[in-house]
Amino acid sequence: MRYVGLLDVSETGAFGVSFPGCPSCTAMGKDENEALANAVEAFTEWLGELAPGERPSLRSVSELRGDPEVEDSLRDGAVFVPAPFVDEGGRLVCANISIDAGLLESIDETAKFLGLTRSAFVAQAAREKIGRSA
Repeated sequence: MRYVGLLDVSETGAFGVSFPGCPSCTAMGKDENEALANAVEAFTEWLGELAPGERPSLRSVSELRGDPEVEDSLRDGAVFVPAPFVDEGGRLVCANISIDAGLLESIDETAKFLGLTRSAFVAQAAREKIGRSA
């Protein structure tokens, strides 16, 4: 699931991301990449504090363009950015995947070193990769 945020540059040169319809959900960074990474984390935390029925509805870019506040931000130089959100409901499922034996061995060694199970390590790596794909 991907929500749409607005990336903007402040007068001080810092980059910020806000989410239309999500009051007080913002993130900053020294560059676009840091701001986007911080935005994914901030947005995930912000949504995680809400009950599923309280979450804002997904709005397309077309719908957001009709929002007067969004239009003002776009006129001031903001651009749309996607923010991935992984809705983890706590329900575990078994997944059968194929992976190179050497890679699996490295995953197991690293997971053991970090005190994680293989599943926890792979899930954590997937969350990080999804967060960086914004």
